[in-house]
Amino acid sequence: MFNSKYSKTLTIVLIVIIVLIIGLLIFMGIDYYRKYYIAAGADDALGQFDDYVNNVQNNPPVNTTENNEIVENIEPNIDLNQVNNGQTGNNNSNNEDDAPEYKGYKMIGKIEIPKIDVEYPILAEATPEALELSICKLFGADPNEPGNMILVGHNFKDGTFFSNNKKLEDGDKIYITDLSGTRITYSIYQKYTTSSSDFDYAERDTEGKRELSLSTCTDDTLSRLIIWAKED
Repeated sequence: MFNSKYSKTLTIVLIVIIVLIIGLLIFMGIDYYRKYYIAAGADDALGQFDDYVNNVQNNPPVNTTENNEIVENIEPNIDLNQVNNGQTGNNNSNNEDDAPEYKGYKMIGKIEIPKIDVEYPILAEATPEALELSICKLFGADPNEPGNMILVGHNFKDGTFFSNNKKLEDGDKIYITDLSGTRITYSIYQKYTTSSSDFDYAERDTEGKRELSLSTCTDDTLSRLIIWAKED
């Protein structure tokens, strides 16, 4: 009698343990697949972005300030000041029309944070679907333009996207490459947590300087981790 009850109890315990192990393996498998999917997709997107930048750099637009006759031959009534403005500087807004796409979303730049092994394309829209794919621009200036560019990324607590932003410190470097191929270095100078409803950091005045604001959830998902960085 005693042995029979003991055997039943042991069997139940073993079944529970097996179910837990299977559940853990399934969870680990899903997590591994998601990380692999993100990494593979990001690598492909970065390759497209780099190809686009190389093409832009190898085929620069005609410098109309050196030869206005070219412009006059094409369109006699063209506004030269407008043309010159459109072909100098980073001019991300004009390049964005033919920018490379990743799964239907425009890529407007690339972010690199060597300390936490981050390298992802920057997507122009911060939709729920886009945030599952990469880092996204939420608000503010375009990449490497004067002003404050707000970038958001998920914290999956697995090393992808902004999961390890908590490890960053003042002085750590962030690199942003825009559609023209210009790569600018930014240094972190402030890190803090705030409520999810706080958006003051996005509207701060940079006095015409290039700055970044990185935003992600804290590990407990109850607050937001905000990082400020400015051009070196």
